[in-house]
Amino acid sequence: MPGRLFLTRVPEMAAWLGVACPDEPERSNIAPGQEVLCLTELGLGRARWGMIPVGRVNARGRPVMETIVNARSETVFDKSAFAGVSRAVVPCDGWYEWTGARGRRVPWRIARADGQPVAFAAIRDVWAAPGGREVAQVATVTCPPNADVAAIHDRMGVILERSAVEVWLSGSAEDAAALMQPAPAGTLTVEKAEGVDWAGP
Repeated sequence: MPGRLFLTRVPEMAAWLGVACPDEPERSNIAPGQEVLCLTELGLGRARWGMIPVGRVNARGRPVMETIVNARSETVFDKSAFAGVSRAVVPCDGWYEWTGARGRRVPWRIARADGQPVAFAAIRDVWAAPGGREVAQVATVTCPPNADVAAIHDRMGVILERSAVEVWLSGSAEDAAALMQPAPAGTLTVEKAEGVDWAGP
């Protein structure tokens, strides 16, 4: 969808993107609400994975604290909640999904079959938190699944090829919209996730 991410090959990811290697530890379990690496037109930085929709307030005029981790490609640029967002890329080695009934859920590890990093299309903005603090925040963009993951989940993240990263970041709206498609069948490998500390940091 993605549910959780992993990034354990930071130097390889940085070299693939052509950016300086960040001071980032290996992370095998990145959950929504935590910071993720986020590539924008200004370079590689960090943002909280999960967005407070722009301008949403409750009946008392206070900001809505519900976060959106994934935004649907079909409506991401039409919803007023996402007005004014910019595009970004969330790089990682892959992600996890789960299947099965509660108490018997099976975790699956999904990565590129060619060993390259995964570059998720994303949207980004800065949320003005109570007290004046500003929080960079990001949400990955999802689309229908390809044949690799259809048995695991009914959605998948929009995966960008390396040549499409700059198009997503700075191309026209029409060019960006054309990228919001499932990855071709055979792009991904899916295997049971073993040895992951799901409690995580």
